[in-house]
Amino acid sequence: MKTVQVDVAVIGAGTAGLAAYRAAKAAGANVAIIEGGPYGTTCARVACMPSKLLIAAADAAHAVRKAPEFGIHVDELRVDGCAVMERVRRERDRFVGFALRDVERIPEKDRIRGHARFVDDHTLAVADHAQVKAKAVVIATGSRATCPDSFAVLGERLIISDDVFDWHDLPKAVAVIGPGIIGLELGQALHRLGVRVALLGEGGHVGPLSDPEILSYVIATFSGEFTLEPDAHIDMSREGDRICIRRNGPGGSEKTEYFDYVLAATGRIPNVKDLGLDQTTLKLDAQGVPLFAAATTRAESADGPSSIFMAGDASNFIPLLHEAADEGRIAGKNAARLAMGGKVRRGLRRAPICIVFTDPQIGIVGGGWRALKPGTFATGQASFEDQGRSRIMLKNKGLLNVYADLATGRFVGAEMLAPAAEHLAHLLSWGLQNQMTVAQLLTMPFYHPVIEEGLRTALHDLDVKLRAAPANVKKAG
Repeated sequence: MKTVQVDVAVIGAGTAGLAAYRAAKAAGANVAIIEGGPYGTTCARVACMPSKLLIAAADAAHAVRKAPEFGIHVDELRVDGCAVMERVRRERDRFVGFALRDVERIPEKDRIRGHARFVDDHTLAVADHAQVKAKAVVIATGSRATCPDSFAVLGERLIISDDVFDWHDLPKAVAVIGPGIIGLELGQALHRLGVRVALLGEGGHVGPLSDPEILSYVIATFSGEFTLEPDAHIDMSREGDRICIRRNGPGGSEKTEYFDYVLAATGRIPNVKDLGLDQTTLKLDAQGVPLFAAATTRAESADGPSSIFMAGDASNFIPLLHEAADEGRIAGKNAARLAMGGKVRRGLRRAPICIVFTDPQIGIVGGGWRALKPGTFATGQASFEDQGRSRIMLKNKGLLNVYADLATGRFVGAEMLAPAAEHLAHLLSWGLQNQMTVAQLLTMPFYHPVIEEGLRTALHDLDVKLRAAPANVKKAG
């Protein structure tokens, strides 16, 4: 077994790990990056990119179905499932290739293959062939899809989102369990590609939404297109090559449906279970994930701040690609500083933004409604049902709520279902990061006719409510 001495060891070569490696190298550190699985990021292989490829195909099919409303008639819509999935796999592999090229640019001496486990805070055993001694370590091991153990009875008819992108054809019927971000995106896309879909959950939650008005509007909108039951009480069983799902129907009746597959979209968990964290001094949460400071990404030990840093989905903080890249850069820089005798510093954490690529899209800015204290904020609203540009494009479904602090007039967040929510959410997140007031946001230019005029309507409504707020509320802030 060879021994490798480095300043910084990075465990994981995904988005966060690669960012951490580059940042630590740029800071002048001697770095090793360790990967025990296939190279290529989660985003490229099984998440952001392949899912958007499937959604793009679904949007194309939907546009053909909507064409007669414009007076455009297409003789026949035929979805070639094999061709759809062939393009998804081909382009997915192309994106993975870009990620592999990034890895190949790393000098071979800095790359170590094999599963890493902690021996102590500064020592890693890699498979059975190497021991890495590091002054600082970055954990960037990503996450994996998970589902309840009870689902195992479904056998090979149980799939996770990763499996969808290796299909060679589209099935006839899929039950999607879990109306979170992944379930919403894949469920609607499969429906629009001609797959019979039922999207089922429990507890009434849908996506990342918390604003009751927006949540209600979202459920009504998507339920009008495909089966969406966010609080379904279901019983699943395997019957031959099919899955039988029984659930309560209207008036207490029981509804029984059969599906080719159950797609478990029930969440992802950090890949930290087999890292040997019990051999370290780190403090762990109830899920076994190290506690860490978000501003520096430095993990906490029983003796205080440790020499170990968290980055990306492994941290279970904000599992989004741009956040993973930011955390990787912060962790890499700080690990290098610590290893070379410097001080750990706060890194740039951007205003939170979340986008769900359904149609209409869902957007959350800031912590959304749930992050706000009742009685401290006002809400402005705009509907897109009669908004000019949205009606022109026959995309006039949507509701936007924007929030502002009553005391200062500062914009503090938003939740929305809207056409082009990805753009509206970006504009608002820039305003949030720059700590702009609603009055300042309203001085920004708005062209005509554009969907962004709906944003201006909501801000105007919010401005009126702020001006009407009692003087004692403003003074209290």
